[in-house]
Amino acid sequence: MTFDHDSRWFGGARLRYLGPSALIEDNSVRAPETFLVNLEVGRRFNDHFKLRLGLYNALDSDASDIRYYYESQLPGEAAAVVDIHFHPVEPRTVRLTVEANL
Repeated sequence: MTFDHDSRWFGGARLRYLGPSALIEDNSVRAPETFLVNLEVGRRFNDHFKLRLGLYNALDSDASDIRYYYESQLPGEAAAVVDIHFHPVEPRTVRLTVEANL
């Protein structure tokens, strides 16, 4: 959902929902659902200068951006282990962006 008003204000909310999903073909290992909310508001001051404030992972979800199920072995481990590997989402973050197009 976005808005872009004639007063030069703009912004939006981005919701991302991924339901539970199979990590292997037989569906015996599944990734849980993820739900993320990102918010943004900004102002255009003229055709060349813009200020934007973003709140990412607004609900501070501990979800993962992606998950895999495979075998891995760390140095020093006696044998490989089959497990879920993942990349966590960033924690709640506030970002101020100044944009200048000269």
